[in-house]
Amino acid sequence: MSVTRGRRAERGQAALELLALLPLLLAVALAATQLLVVGYASVLAGNAAEAAALALAGGGDPRAAAHEALPGWSRARAHLSVTGGHVQVRLRPPALLQALTGRLEVSATAAVEAP
Repeated sequence: MSVTRGRRAERGQAALELLALLPLLLAVALAATQLLVVGYASVLAGNAAEAAALALAGGGDPRAAAHEALPGWSRARAHLSVTGGHVQVRLRPPALLQALTGRLEVSATAAVEAP
């Protein structure tokens, strides 16, 4: 066997190894993306809870304030509860896999002294 022929076989082996590794790389990328989406939804829920609590402290409508603090895609996925001066926003982030759709939820709370 010549040296050139051996190098070609090694290149083919490396390509096969990369091909075998692609599903794992795809799964890692999918998991990282889902974590970023959940983190972003958590930030949005926190912002909405804070906006609702500030509106509550100022005598305004906390539901309208939370609604305005959320971007359009997340408004239908959010649930707000107000108890006294405590506000809780629960938000279901988009799921990249259908199996996770009903299982993911983030929540944030904020509290103020109600007037």
